Amino acid sequence: MAGALKIVRRPADIIDVVIRRIAVAVLVLLSLRPAGAAADEHRGWGPLVEKLVVDGLDRGRVERAFDDPRMEPFDGLDFGLTAREPRRLYRGFLRPPGIAAARRCREELGGELDRAATAEGVPASIVAAIMYVESGCGRNTGSSMILHRLARLAMANELANLRRNLARLAPDGDPDVEARVRARARYLEDTFYPEVHGVFLVAERLDVDPLALRGSGSGAFGAPQFLPTSYLEHGADGDGDGRIDLYDPADAARSCASFLKAKGWHAGLSTAERRHVIWAYNRSAAYIDAVLAVARAIDRPATATAAASSRRNRHAGRRPAVATASPAKNASGPKYKRAPARKRAPTRAAGATTS
Repeated sequence: MAGALKIVRRPADIIDVVIRRIAVAVLVLLSLRPAGAAADEHRGWGPLVEKLVVDGLDRGRVERAFDDPRMEPFDGLDFGLTAREPRRLYRGFLRPPGIAAARRCREELGGELDRAATAEGVPASIVAAIMYVESGCGRNTGSSMILHRLARLAMANELANLRRNLARLAPDGDPDVEARVRARARYLEDTFYPEVHGVFLVAERLDVDPLALRGSGSGAFGAPQFLPTSYLEHGADGDGDGRIDLYDPADAARSCASFLKAKGWHAGLSTAERRHVIWAYNRSAAYIDAVLAVARAIDRPATATAAASSRRNRHAGRRPAVATASPAKNASGPKYKRAPARKRAPTRAAGATTS
């Protein structure tokens, strides 16, 4: 048409059009993704995030936790087919300095332990022994982010992780080994997924950030080293302040005794029955042996232990050792440590073994 104006686009206009078209294309592609693709957005934690949301947790709360820079990405979990604790882990507890430290724990927490024993019917020496073996009576409760530790274990059966472990543990495709790998992955998922869910419930109950809950590398926290579900099911208020704080001696002792009572502890148990109850706390024969030995030593007068040690050393041609000499490392008495701003974080008390 004669006299019509010719529109000339400036470079900035062209760039703007290109950007808009790219944005539209991205939106179209996102709308065509498989439904499960969104699960891969949370730095590898996607399948776990979706499962937690399906099980009733608030999506925003879960996503904030797993997208937080403090939460390391999931890059896979290599697990073994068996989990067995070596006895050497517990030898230090049974040596004279260890026994002396356990006795100090019993003495310094005497009131709290005695009240827990009266309330739940579990001997104070058993509770003291467990708290000493688990955390040095509250001195060493751990500094690991328990959400991350538990979440990794809960992801054992995630498809890509399962394939990775099948290739690693059954490279020749042995059907028996493959079946064991699959069974182990299911066990870890079934055991630790409820604990991940429990972290959010514990954090809600304590009104803290889930990422602030700190504990051991196994995901346990507090002086009795409870896993989250153990806290939710067996945590007990030992001092009557209306709050269950596993870093408080009274609450820790009462909660530990409450757990044991719920698992079947009562007066008159045989040794085998005692072992069965403690097995629920930690499924390790070496652990049970250590706890029962420490409890017996706590109940036995210190002079008797020193005399027995002296006799053993004389027979071996060595200088006698005194039970109260050379205190064990960090055995200066129970110093209960708290997570930041009372933001605490449970245990092998669920009886679960890890990878």
